[in-house]
Amino acid sequence: MLQEKSAGAVLFYMSNTIEYLLLHYEAGHWDFPKGAIETGESEIDTVKREVWEETGIKDIEIIPGFRKTIHYFYRKSRQLVRKTVVFYLARAPTQEVTLSYEHVGYIWLDYENAMRKLTFKTARDTLREAHEFLIKNYIPVHQTRLQDHVVNRK
Repeated sequence: MLQEKSAGAVLFYMSNTIEYLLLHYEAGHWDFPKGAIETGESEIDTVKREVWEETGIKDIEIIPGFRKTIHYFYRKSRQLVRKTVVFYLARAPTQEVTLSYEHVGYIWLDYENAMRKLTFKTARDTLREAHEFLIKNYIPVHQTRLQDHVVNRK
């Protein structure tokens, strides 16, 4: 069985609200920016490179303490592939996106709408954990006006 490893970001923008970036992939699904880890590249380097390549957003802030690993299987040239994807939580300095050729669209959504839009359960689980981490560990320190933001445990 083939094995692949990728890294990606649950990318958020914060002003008066928290919004998450979802990318619309050519295959039709909505997911987070992610891509293969290149030889000699760290997971964090991959996340920064992939976010830049897929969205044009630079200077993202990786939020310490959040790292989520998911696994799934898919077929590639009639062979079964076990894919591992490591997600980090990252803050975007802007909502301006320059979409790569790999995607057909993008959208910034609040938590509840992002949960409805994401195609895969693994992505929804990742967003749920990232959002709860963000509300518990990041918001109280960085933006007190968002402390009353409710964590919806759907």
